[in-house]
Amino acid sequence: MKQIAIFGASGCGRGVMPLAREQLAACDDLYQLVFVDDHPPALECNGQRVLTYAQWLAEPASSRHINIAIAHSAVRQKLVERCVADGVQFFEVRAANVVQLDGVQLGEGAILCPFVTLTSNICIGKHFHANLYSYVEHDCVIGDYVTFAPGVKCNGNVIVEDHAYIGTGAVIKQGQPGQPLVIGRGAVVGMGAVVTKNVPPGATVVGNPARPLVKN
Repeated sequence: MKQIAIFGASGCGRGVMPLAREQLAACDDLYQLVFVDDHPPALECNGQRVLTYAQWLAEPASSRHINIAIAHSAVRQKLVERCVADGVQFFEVRAANVVQLDGVQLGEGAILCPFVTLTSNICIGKHFHANLYSYVEHDCVIGDYVTFAPGVKCNGNVIVEDHAYIGTGAVIKQGQPGQPLVIGRGAVVGMGAVVTKNVPPGATVVGNPARPLVKN
């Protein structure tokens, strides 16, 4: 029996589980689908068993497959590294109505929620999260462990580096061929921000147009 899990029984994971369940319904293989959580909130969540990671590893399995539904990218990476060390494989969760066009390269372990659109000639790294109604337009490069909150509008010729977080409803202006707009590694783009120029690594920007957040 294949052991298949969504890591995280909190908000993100609860939204991902029904998508995984629908996706696997067409699978002819024998499998068990559960939540995995380091601190299980209960023995069951939304009709699915919740196991600790150690309990899940102890379940009999022909193979193990997991999707890391944890929004915090650094935690997501640590969990990925733990799973790799234990020989666990990763699977992509994709809503049935996701639109993907030509020339899209997508790394392992992605979550593509309902109404996500990936247009053409895009390269996306591993363990990407694209929440409801987000899109990535043509000629973009998205790094590893990047998170798009709901409604992110990433227009063409944009580079989003590893571990960047793009907040709900943010708009990233289109770059130019050979001169892309760059969101730096680990940068945070605030909810509703309109990004019109490059964002330095590690910076937090907010507003329209987006400017560095000033903490009082």
